[in-house]
Amino acid sequence: MPARTTPTPVQRIRYICGKSLPPPLTDWVLADLTGPGATRRYLLRFLVPVIAPLCLLLLLPGPLWMHLSMMGLLYIPLAYFTVALLYVYRRHRLVQHGLDPDLADVAQRRRRAGDRLAYERRYGRAA
Repeated sequence: MPARTTPTPVQRIRYICGKSLPPPLTDWVLADLTGPGATRRYLLRFLVPVIAPLCLLLLLPGPLWMHLSMMGLLYIPLAYFTVALLYVYRRHRLVQHGLDPDLADVAQRRRRAGDRLAYERRYGRAA
């Protein structure tokens, strides 16, 4: 039987909850954390599940604007810190799976390398 290239539904749920996946799925983890759409997936995993518990605030007595204000007071800082800790989270998950944490910003380094090369060509420092 060939080795799996994607996690099973149970493995995926455990992965989303913070557990590590077995070594044969390392390529999938790398693609999940650094590939196209990685930031979108990260934000969805952290920000969407919180909406249901926040909706429980609507059950409290009071006007709707007060409920929405309470929800905003909780959700806006959550979104802010989720975005702020994206890089830290990626590095942690890469280390957790035995990968090089410097892979977290490979795309950014590639863009910077291209900008650096263009700069050096423009100002006569590159061959």
